[in-house]
Amino acid sequence: MEVRIGLRDSARELAFESNLASAELEKSVLEVLNSDAKLLKLTDDKGRAFIVPVAALAFVEIGADQARRVGFIA
Repeated sequence: MEVRIGLRDSARELAFESNLASAELEKSVLEVLNSDAKLLKLTDDKGRAFIVPVAALAFVEIGADQARRVGFIA
């Protein structure tokens, strides 16, 4: 699952692959946003942790649950 996180006051964004399903990622992000939490923590498929202050979030984009296509499309 591809995840992109936009940060306020920054032209760059965080992009990584996660092993979690899109529903699980969405639930995690919404729980943090709806609570008094100050940090959003997500991990990628290689075990790296991404910790972002909630106040700095501009957007969180979660890719669709699709298998990647391999080969040529006719």
